[in-house]
Amino acid sequence: MKKEITINDFSKFLFWDVDLNGFNFEEHKSHLIQKVLEYGFITDWNLLKELYGLETIKEVSLNLRSLDAVTLSYLSAIFKIDKTEFRCYKHRQLYLNLWNS
Repeated sequence: MKKEITINDFSKFLFWDVDLNGFNFEEHKSHLIQKVLEYGFITDWNLLKELYGLETIKEVSLNLRSLDAVTLSYLSAIFKIDKTEFRCYKHRQLYLNLWNS
């Protein structure tokens, strides 16, 4: 018998800025997915896959406004999607970044 996944199963440091009392997995889906993708451990990634499934993670990640370069490369590889299809990639191209060029 599988136990139900709660927000307390994820790493605590991911949600230092969130009131967990009112956290709703459906309502805060994109926030949770982005936090786990960029800052989570592999255990958090496995919980995320179990909670939402890869298809939902793919849909949400394609529409996130920002992802770091490593996360973007990882998602591009596992979903077999070109980086240019991600919204965060397109958004990054709009603004010239002189510090990290």
